[in-house]
Amino acid sequence: MAVGKDDVEIIKPRTDKRQYRRLVLKNSLQVLLISDPDADKCAASMNVSVGAFCDPVGLEGLAHFLEHMLFYASEKYPVEDSYLKYISEHGGMANAFTSSEHTNYYFDVNPDSFEEALDRFAQFFIKPLMSADATIREIKAVHSENQKNLLSDVWRINQLWKHLSSEDHPYHKFSTGNWETLEVRPRAKGLTTRHELIKFYNEHYSSNLMHLVVYSKESVDKIQVLVENKFQDIRNTDRNRFRFPGQPCTSEHLQILVRAVPIRQGHKLRIGWPITPSIRHYKEAPGRYISHLIGHESEGSLFYILKTLGWATSLAADEGDWTLDYSFFEVTVDLTDSGHEHMQDVVGLLFKYINLLQQSGASKWIFDELSAVCEVTFHYQDKVPPIDYVVTVAANMETYPPQDWLVGESLPSNFNPEIIQMTLKELSPKTVRIFWESKQFEGKTEMVEPWYGTAYSVENINESIIQDWILSAPKENLHLPAPNVFVPTDLSLKDTQEAKFPVLLRKSSYSTLWYKPDTMFSTPKAFVNIYFNCPHASSSPESEVLTDIFTRLLHDYLNEYAYYAEVAGLYYGINHTEGGFEVTVVGYNHKLRILLETIFQKIAQFKVQPDRFSVIKEMVTKEYHNNKFLQPYQLAMYYCSLILQDQTWPWTEELEVLPHLEAEDLAKFVPMMLSRTFLECYIAGNIESNEAGSIIQYIEDVFFKGSNPICQPLFPSQHLTNRVVKLEKGKNYVYSNQGLNPSDENSCLVHYIQVHRDDFFMNVALQLLNLIAKQPAFHQLRTVEQLGYITALRRRNDFGIHGVQFIIQSSVKGPKYIDLRVESFLQMFESKLYEMTSDQFKNNVNALIDMKLEKHKNLNEESGFYWREISDGTLKFDRREAEVAALRQLTQQELIDFFNENIKAGAPRKKTLSVRVYGRLHAPELKEETSESAEPHIVHIDDIFSFRRSQPLYGSFKGGFVQMKL
Repeated sequence: MAVGKDDVEIIKPRTDKRQYRRLVLKNSLQVLLISDPDADKCAASMNVSVGAFCDPVGLEGLAHFLEHMLFYASEKYPVEDSYLKYISEHGGMANAFTSSEHTNYYFDVNPDSFEEALDRFAQFFIKPLMSADATIREIKAVHSENQKNLLSDVWRINQLWKHLSSEDHPYHKFSTGNWETLEVRPRAKGLTTRHELIKFYNEHYSSNLMHLVVYSKESVDKIQVLVENKFQDIRNTDRNRFRFPGQPCTSEHLQILVRAVPIRQGHKLRIGWPITPSIRHYKEAPGRYISHLIGHESEGSLFYILKTLGWATSLAADEGDWTLDYSFFEVTVDLTDSGHEHMQDVVGLLFKYINLLQQSGASKWIFDELSAVCEVTFHYQDKVPPIDYVVTVAANMETYPPQDWLVGESLPSNFNPEIIQMTLKELSPKTVRIFWESKQFEGKTEMVEPWYGTAYSVENINESIIQDWILSAPKENLHLPAPNVFVPTDLSLKDTQEAKFPVLLRKSSYSTLWYKPDTMFSTPKAFVNIYFNCPHASSSPESEVLTDIFTRLLHDYLNEYAYYAEVAGLYYGINHTEGGFEVTVVGYNHKLRILLETIFQKIAQFKVQPDRFSVIKEMVTKEYHNNKFLQPYQLAMYYCSLILQDQTWPWTEELEVLPHLEAEDLAKFVPMMLSRTFLECYIAGNIESNEAGSIIQYIEDVFFKGSNPICQPLFPSQHLTNRVVKLEKGKNYVYSNQGLNPSDENSCLVHYIQVHRDDFFMNVALQLLNLIAKQPAFHQLRTVEQLGYITALRRRNDFGIHGVQFIIQSSVKGPKYIDLRVESFLQMFESKLYEMTSDQFKNNVNALIDMKLEKHKNLNEESGFYWREISDGTLKFDRREAEVAALRQLTQQELIDFFNENIKAGAPRKKTLSVRVYGRLHAPELKEETSESAEPHIVHIDDIFSFRRSQPLYGSFKGGFVQMKL
């Protein structure tokens, strides 16, 4: 029974039709019930106020390890991994994460399976089983998870930031855990990790420290009964929430300049200060106000000045790590080579801007404008998948009073200049911490961070040194932003006709326009996508790189103007694509056209600014060089795409041409690239059809009309499209290569099975097999065999060519061995497929049908679905309905036949591509593999491009605009 159900009014968006109810169970568990009759998925999240800060000394990572262990089994459901199996088989997913002060567990599932899923979930917190066998295996999984982070600069620098803090504060700890902290060291002390794990659970996990959110289709009354029945048996040992008052940094950790050596190329500054947590004043929002101004990118802003000087490529300002007891305000700047040489000037300019804010005082009009934008954002927020929503709200429940559980800190409303000024004063040279990353510090440091091995050195910098930097910094005109003209004021909904699917609204030799009015989401937002199909944009590695630089320069030129639009909820992107580039604008429709027209004018009048070209070229060069530090699974997937997708260029060739490209090359290239083009357009949302047509007419006028047009339409022969290599039946293709980062111990296998060209019947057979096999594959290859933390079975779609791929990254076994284990799994899975009862088959079919009938949550999600149909050329806008119809016809025998013909080990029609990337630990195995004699059905790919040229290609779905009918 619930002992508390109060009448506090929970603030919710004006457009939110869901019902909410807060209740407190007799065990003091706080619950928020959410009833959404339109929900396609039900979800739940349990936030436990126990995190890594509670780890016992010498057992670092224990809280994180417990998070892993609770998934295994419970007294009521003792079969190992049965929870994840149940969730997966019923159309859902589940996960968890551990932070400093809390651990969050969450899942979603199809509605008709929610009650049992919720019961299984509740047992984590009632009577979990933590078997000795599972304990050892999952320590290895935690270790593997940590191994993948060891060469990540984000993890490395974050731990260094924590390392340089007080050893007496839990912030200093290593929180992930590994084999050393969870097995070797405890054993050396005579401790049994399992015993310590159970002890930790019993001591810390108490229902009064838990917050639960349950999201369902049912009424709040029905959800309440369900929750009371499932969760009232969680023990309440009346624990106090763990608090550690005070800042993590003593005086010795302040006024320091830390030089650190990253893995990747590039220079970065991370400047931080301990401050009073803004969460204590979340209605006054001092942190949000200050980060809004320091992070602004308009003319006169700090970033604008740094960019103009050629010193920075990005800047972000925000509160980083925070709790109720401490917080850090951080400014992160990505530096150019020149900016690296002017580090002191960059820091000096930052303090100049902070001084400007302190002297000018908090501005009411800026706060009011920020508050107005936040209010529009909150009240017209897009609906998100329930699983994302419950996680956010459950975390909020730990921090905010009940009326603000949905709001959190997103609605600043109390202008208090004294509180803003108080936080500004805390951004002082007396308390600053400067972390400066660069490969140029290699060999010039004296210390090493113990957990990740990051090389670093520390230098003390007093206030007078910073004052000297401020005085010597350039005399630039830093000033506050102007009023934002992009803040939407017309949020009315247009009167548009009902349209279930996109319609081809107009076509010409210049363009096609697909249009779909919003008839589902009732938000004052629109989505516009304009794809420039330019054959010259990707005809060689040089043109590919120049197109990339062109799109980045466009973004660069627009930045200080369009940043105001982004602040006001109107976002744009200019992205390099396979056959040209595309312009996307999404957000409030009121002032969308103003931004859109500015973008196209900037494209039409494009001129190369040599100084900006040099900065962008430097940035692109570093990014391409940093491909050497991709994780092995990312590298293997890249090779897979390079092998399969025709007319793609390797980044190594693009890197080779980069040094020789100059501003003049781009100036000559852009007119040639634009000289022949065809526009594919999609406009959706709160826009009338005549407005949509008018936008495209405007773009055509800019580019194709006039006495000296910028563009000519494409010839029919120029409508190029991506095509995919057609692998031969009965063959197993193998491509093996060494990992590019010699320090990386991990290896990876991508085992791809190519099946068919888009076809409703085969699509659903493949999807159903994937649904049925996904969790058994994870359980066998990761949980039982412990091959690696990253273990996944996923569907793959290359421009309408469908298949499945196993992705396994491992430091314990080499790719060839893993390949054999995948084949072994498929043999084992074959028997499970035959043993499946007709009821189990029907349940899986129904689960997939439920997933397919899930409605799009928001305009962006819907538009992404339809744009893919347009860009792939498949144009099957009724895909979901048609595939559901095919699913209803599919028999169990047809599924088995499909598996036997296309997927199973040794299947006659099977087409397999194994991409093997060998890390440092398994490099000797690569030499052995290359010296082995090949079996008849195995084809070793030695040269990707020779192979690609020798293979037939699947036909493209894109027949060109001439075939489209209005």
